[in-house]
Amino acid sequence: QVQLVESGGGSVQAGGSLRLSCAASGRTDYRYVMGWFRQAPGNEREFVAAITWSGGSTSYADSVKGRFTISRDNAKNTVYLQMNTLKPEDTALYYCAAGGVLSSGARRYDYWGQGTQVTVSS
Repeated sequence: QVQLVESGGGSVQAGGSLRLSCAASGRTDYRYVMGWFRQAPGNEREFVAAITWSGGSTSYADSVKGRFTISRDNAKNTVYLQMNTLKPEDTALYYCAAGGVLSSGARRYDYWGQGTQVTVSS
């Protein structure tokens, strides 16, 4: 079992930046792939970014490429999502997830956090 806790969400104006963090606890010895997903009201949960355990491979949704950066610090059992040039359409509840395969599919992730809210105003 892995427990995930997100932090760093908040309200920001368009063009601003936020850095989300996801702290893992429990069985952190397994080399999990870590992902970020988001869900806006009335929408399905969508993939944002993912990173392998080594950090050597990453994947991004087209909508965030060039603006968001995923990274991880395995010594701290923490994954980050640096979000720059934020847009109102980035407003959503952001979730951290852990899985075994680098994938954009939510079903490939076994563990999920409770989410942190990001609100971007125009």
